[in-house]
Amino acid sequence: MNVIGRSTYSAQVGSTLVPAFLVLLALMPTTSSALPDQTIQLPSGAHVVRNVAYGPDSNQVFDVYIPRDARDAPVLFMVHGGGWRSGSKSSRGVVQNKINYFLPRGYIFVSADYRLINQSAVTVMTEVDDVARVLAYAQQHAKEWGGDSSSFVLMGHSAGAHLVTLLSSVPSIWKKAGAMPWLGTVALDGAAYNVVQIMKRRHYRLYDLAFGTDPRFWEEVSPTLRLNAAPPPVLLVCSSLRADSCGAARAYAEKANSFGGRSKVEVMPTPLTHGEINAQLGEASSYTEAVAHFIRSLR
Repeated sequence: MNVIGRSTYSAQVGSTLVPAFLVLLALMPTTSSALPDQTIQLPSGAHVVRNVAYGPDSNQVFDVYIPRDARDAPVLFMVHGGGWRSGSKSSRGVVQNKINYFLPRGYIFVSADYRLINQSAVTVMTEVDDVARVLAYAQQHAKEWGGDSSSFVLMGHSAGAHLVTLLSSVPSIWKKAGAMPWLGTVALDGAAYNVVQIMKRRHYRLYDLAFGTDPRFWEEVSPTLRLNAAPPPVLLVCSSLRADSCGAARAYAEKANSFGGRSKVEVMPTPLTHGEINAQLGEASSYTEAVAHFIRSLR
């Protein structure tokens, strides 16, 4: 099933145009792998260390894609999407084009799983705690793979974009997990930066499943509302084909930049669909080069 075609697939919910990716995702069974996994082809000379465990749960694992002769290499740390309740570190669109581009340029690529809200007692805050834990573990072990623990860049798509942005906004979460500061964050087409605002207007059931009915929890999981100091540099890529993504990104950036300092939050409207923003990153394009330019500028 093609859920990332450009303009053919969409649905109207109230006054908001909802991408088909989100519509279909919300209708998928609540399994940990509703998005099909992809067979990953490694670039020449690269190797992969699969299913490194950072906790006791079967979803607390990550893969490390390592270029030839890696030594003190920067690390691109990826958090998949899936509506907080599905997807995996090998879901289609998460890895392939990114490693094709970044590994030959000397980057290590980490793709992480985390517990999902369809598991017992797991909430969105459990998920962000898992992201903090796996980040800390990967930083502590980076040298084993030829990586530089001080040169991490976080990246996430969709729900993963929300998680890495929340982590960037609330230092107490990553500090409690034992993580170290990282260079910057790339959020690929998130929209849930102000959950309170989303839940108070017409919205898709996807958000009810993730965020429930407690307004206090909505505030707790809102990156924009939790932000009370300048975050690390953040690039917020947003689909200009959506009605809800770029506005949420701009509101976050406006608040973040109001704190001043050298760290800047940038918004990059992009004429790609929600899924294409993830899957096409790494293909030869001005979009890929713009994201790569931001990442290079962090070092």
